[in-house]
Amino acid sequence: MIHYHGTPITPRSQLQRMNGRHFCVSYAEPRDLRPCLEIGQSVMLDNGAFSAFTRGVKPNWNQYYGWLEPVLTHPHFAIIPDVIDGTPEQQDELCEAWPFADYLGAPVWHLHEPIERLIDLVSAGWPRVCFGEYWIINSPKWCGRMDEAFNELVRQFTDIPWIHGLRMLGQCDGDWPLASADSTNVAQNFKVYGCAECMAARIDAKQPPSLWAPRDIQMVLS
Repeated sequence: MIHYHGTPITPRSQLQRMNGRHFCVSYAEPRDLRPCLEIGQSVMLDNGAFSAFTRGVKPNWNQYYGWLEPVLTHPHFAIIPDVIDGTPEQQDELCEAWPFADYLGAPVWHLHEPIERLIDLVSAGWPRVCFGEYWIINSPKWCGRMDEAFNELVRQFTDIPWIHGLRMLGQCDGDWPLASADSTNVAQNFKVYGCAECMAARIDAKQPPSLWAPRDIQMVLS
């Protein structure tokens, strides 16, 4: 798993000590973009949709594209705009409107959407697909849906595709074979440990399994 550490991380001296790590910079809070590009192995550029959703703000996606344009190149990638709690049709329209190369973007499949849409995204050739949801991570409903999704992925494809877990870095030693994930855990909690780099090192040392054995699905109503 590639571990993307969310920003901003303040004071800046703590961020600088994390040189060589992978970072996540959100369009909703971009202040650390330049230093992360300078010191990071790679940067995941988040569309800020979840932050906008929690604040009741409608995103301006043309402005997001303008923010990406000068920096979106290998080895970095960006999250394609998505609608939190939106319909599959709304999500597909945003994927079709993506103005950059496919290899620079990652569409979002939300756990509440039909699994058929997840299979369609992988079949369409997107190099990465993100799992996203505002359900409580690790709740029985969330875990059951993750099991269901990976069951279908291994049934449909020879190899497990690159799945990125949005806000799922807590699963770095979990059950699911995520290829990458992000979270703001370090940014929010490093002061408890006194050292952002030390906390990131502990997280980066953990890895989920690389293979998946299909599981029985237990129906969860809520």
